[in-house]
Amino acid sequence: MSVLATRIGTRASIARACEDLDTFTLAVLEALVVEGADAAPVALPTQLLGPDVKPKPLKQAVARLKSLALAWGEDDALSVPPVTREAFGAYPGGLGRRTGQTYDLTGITEGEQRVMQKLAAGPPIGDTKDASRVIPLEKADTPVQRLLARGLLLRRDPGTVELPREIGLALRGERPLGPIQVTEPKPKTSALAQTSVDATGGGEALELVRHVENLIASWSAEPPPVLRTGGLGVRELRKVAKDLDVDERRAALLIELVVGADLAANTEATEPEWVPTTKADVWLAATAEVRWATLANAWLELPRLPALIGRRDEKDKLFNPLADEIRRAQAPRDRRWVLETLAAFPKGTAIANPADLAALLGWRAPRRGGRQRDELVRWTVEEGTAVGVLALGAITAAGRVLLDEGPGHAAKTLGDALPEPLDHVLVQADLTVVAPGRLEPDLADEMALVANVESAGSATVYRISEATVRRALDAGRTADDLRELFTQRSRTPVPQSLSYLIDDAARRHGRLRGGAAGSFLRCDDPVLITEVLAHPEAARLELRRIAPTVIVSPVPLADVLDGLRAAGFAPAAEGPDGQVLDLRPGGRRTTPRQRTARKPASPAVPADERLGELVRLVRAGDRAAATPRGERVAVPGHLGAGPSATLSLLQQAARARRRVLVGFVDSHGTAAQRVIEPHVVGGGVLEGYDHSYGEVLRFPLHRVTSAALVDED
Repeated sequence: MSVLATRIGTRASIARACEDLDTFTLAVLEALVVEGADAAPVALPTQLLGPDVKPKPLKQAVARLKSLALAWGEDDALSVPPVTREAFGAYPGGLGRRTGQTYDLTGITEGEQRVMQKLAAGPPIGDTKDASRVIPLEKADTPVQRLLARGLLLRRDPGTVELPREIGLALRGERPLGPIQVTEPKPKTSALAQTSVDATGGGEALELVRHVENLIASWSAEPPPVLRTGGLGVRELRKVAKDLDVDERRAALLIELVVGADLAANTEATEPEWVPTTKADVWLAATAEVRWATLANAWLELPRLPALIGRRDEKDKLFNPLADEIRRAQAPRDRRWVLETLAAFPKGTAIANPADLAALLGWRAPRRGGRQRDELVRWTVEEGTAVGVLALGAITAAGRVLLDEGPGHAAKTLGDALPEPLDHVLVQADLTVVAPGRLEPDLADEMALVANVESAGSATVYRISEATVRRALDAGRTADDLRELFTQRSRTPVPQSLSYLIDDAARRHGRLRGGAAGSFLRCDDPVLITEVLAHPEAARLELRRIAPTVIVSPVPLADVLDGLRAAGFAPAAEGPDGQVLDLRPGGRRTTPRQRTARKPASPAVPADERLGELVRLVRAGDRAAATPRGERVAVPGHLGAGPSATLSLLQQAARARRRVLVGFVDSHGTAAQRVIEPHVVGGGVLEGYDHSYGEVLRFPLHRVTSAALVDED
């Protein structure tokens, strides 16, 4: 118990406990320190807190301090840990040292009044050249010299003066610690329909998933290099922003999420690159809501601050994406802090201005978040909105479930909030296709193959061109397949221009067939073969005719087809069975990192049963230390087979199911003690249940140094 009490009373422990105190409770604790409760018991500091503080909130604050062991005693004799004063700096309350004297403030000049008022506002010390020596009052020329001569200022050293506490309190009037906000500020809120919040958040979630899909595809084809100092270069960040058609701020967040979710990783090769991992394939095969839940949970647990990307540090060094400089271990805790505050409001409650939310959190925990607390709140709101956890200033139903129950349940909640996937599209006469909502997975895959996304949102617009039709034909689709797709899935008539485009592309597509020789080309039309050989590209591709309708090349087939397509031809690849072969690259992959379980930023609060067990164990340890000698055995030297007294004590405890405080030396030579309930004693081994850690342990008997029965309640 004494060890526990010592640790509770350390400076670090006091500072940690103060992080969770609200502004008013912190002011009460500071008032107790100003009154000297760290040295001797004091009464409730009602006069220091001022006339605005009523008895009820004051008693509630004191009860809160007592629950954290930051104060104890009756209301007329309260004490605080001695090191509490250090938690408030050198001058708690901005007041100087107590002198125990009475001061006469009559007859002071206006200049002297200004000096004392400035020091009374805090801090109570000031630098001056007039403190080199104390000059008699009749010879003093400056306000500081006259105040020193009259004893109204204390000389600390030749360049520093201090205002006594008694004078500071007198000058501050009826509110010695300044205005104290007893209750938390009320942010300006608005009531929204939860369905509207969820619908807006669902749209953002789908947009997030789409952008991450495109980022994975981009890095699969062309992985960006890793900087020598780690992270991603500015040029690569701008490329991602351009490829995804987003601003650099969102691009940076997407990059951090992809790596944070382990969908991409550093290859750590000789020339390292950021490459999608094999987990990306599993992610791409999942439903949209599961993919979103993976990304949202990665953001929630991300120990980094993506909002710092693009800024500069104190040395004017730019913060790059994925760099170690933006790592912050407390980021997940602060992120949850903001989100849980929003989740505590009734459903559909929106806080439009993040500054109001920052003011609320600043009152609830003024010592948490550091200098960037207000910015952290704003960044969390912006990122949470981009991720789909927040929408319209309120938390979504899926975001609320993500906080409480995890990503699995959050995915289901998002799926329930999203509209049912559509099985149709609207084909327009200008060769655009409108998807008025989320498409079924197979239809979405077909549309992504045969068209490019022109604009995205609640309705997605696709653009069909000759290149996209040819892409679908290269993947093995036929003209009949494409016509059937649009005929069956379009709620509007298929325009004739689209049919012409498909037929024209299909007529030209595949007239040339390629295989591996290196590679070969075949065509039923010898004239086309002659035309290909006559083209200047034929020399670069090292093409040669081996039959009237066959050409071969040592160049890989994919390069041959790319070269001919660039020259204006429309060749297609074929497999051994003569069917069209899809040669599109599947993208590079790397092995995902072996992640260890991430330690929470704050320790979890034990359950009541666990706390009760810990208290019982602490008391048992104290009783064991005071156990009479007759019930205690100290083992001299090595135990070996074990003295009969020790074995008898342990066996007796095993039979009676009594606990024993066992002292032992581990394999590293470190002495330790455990409270054990012995199960097996014999064969040179003590086996028993460790109630401190909730596990069964085995001790070689020759390492046991002492044993004592623990008294039971």
